[in-house]
Amino acid sequence: MAVAAGFTGLWRFGGAGNTNTTFALEDLPQDSPVTENLREIRQAGNAAATLTRQLLAFSRKQVMAPFPLDLNEVTRGIFKMLKRLLREDIQFVHLPGENLGLTFADAGQIEQVLMNLVINARDAMPNGGMLRVETTNLDADEAYVAYQPNVPMGAYVQLAVVDDGCGMDARTQERMFEPFFTTKEIGKGTGLGMSTVYGIVKQSGGAIAVESAPGQGTAVRIFLPREASGVVADEEPENAVTSGETILLVEDVDALRKVVARTLTEAGYTVLTATDGQNALAVAEQHAERIHLLLTDLVMPNLGGRALAERLVQTRPETRVLFMSGYTESIAGENIWPERASSFLLKPFSTPWLLQSVRDALSGRQGERRRSISQLLPI
Repeated sequence: MAVAAGFTGLWRFGGAGNTNTTFALEDLPQDSPVTENLREIRQAGNAAATLTRQLLAFSRKQVMAPFPLDLNEVTRGIFKMLKRLLREDIQFVHLPGENLGLTFADAGQIEQVLMNLVINARDAMPNGGMLRVETTNLDADEAYVAYQPNVPMGAYVQLAVVDDGCGMDARTQERMFEPFFTTKEIGKGTGLGMSTVYGIVKQSGGAIAVESAPGQGTAVRIFLPREASGVVADEEPENAVTSGETILLVEDVDALRKVVARTLTEAGYTVLTATDGQNALAVAEQHAERIHLLLTDLVMPNLGGRALAERLVQTRPETRVLFMSGYTESIAGENIWPERASSFLLKPFSTPWLLQSVRDALSGRQGERRRSISQLLPI
């Protein structure tokens, strides 16, 4: 998808710019007159990255990190943060379901869904009211499907956000998932919140049902397939500890390569850099000592990342591989390098997530950990 790929390019440069801004802030004295300007630049970069993630989510082109999830744990974990988004005249109630089954989904994306729904509900209650977040098991049989045709028959975990706000008419409900459609005033909404919810739920194999009427409030119900078994994923990245390993970093975007190299060097790694696959092979040939990890972009001129990895491990079978990319077509949900166990790092990534993914790859783990909203911000 050309639009998704184009925004991904913007995303890559935004991530590098934000990290360089952070480096500049660290190097400046606290009373420097340019400090506030740099903070505003970093904030603008984060906003651009958020917009891009929303567009990719709607187009269902995000790379997901799905795990068996307990939605009760997800909602409990984000409840306090969501409560801070609400006004004092809104009563916020959490109703976790008993014996809730697991669903196979990306925790960070489900958090994003919940945040968007809660913000929408808040804005629909200008005079206050009650907002409920509920979870429950649901078995959609023929009778239920007849009542709610948007939901195929099956076993689900249901996440519902219910408000007693102004509600919506039928015309608004028909368009509510369209990108850039909004009923809010100019400057108070991008029109991407509900389209993001739609894209994430559909990419997760789920369904959405909306019940609303003018003056009668709104209930948005998310149905995610219920898993029979599984274990809940780790909550957060561990503290990444380095033993001074050597990393061959291959990235054709100069700004991003410099940022990642500086981040890894400051973390204690020895970093070799290359601009593309052919250059990387030449750098490796000149390096007599061990290369512990190949950290390479997937899409590059003059030999891409997958071909580079295949050639490098022929002469250095001990080298582990961590792929990174912002282009999601043809790699979402796939093992990028089926011949060998490989890890994947989706751009943009935060500094902690970069360091933890590198640590996981070096230790032989694939780094399949839960990604929270904060960890998805650009480095």
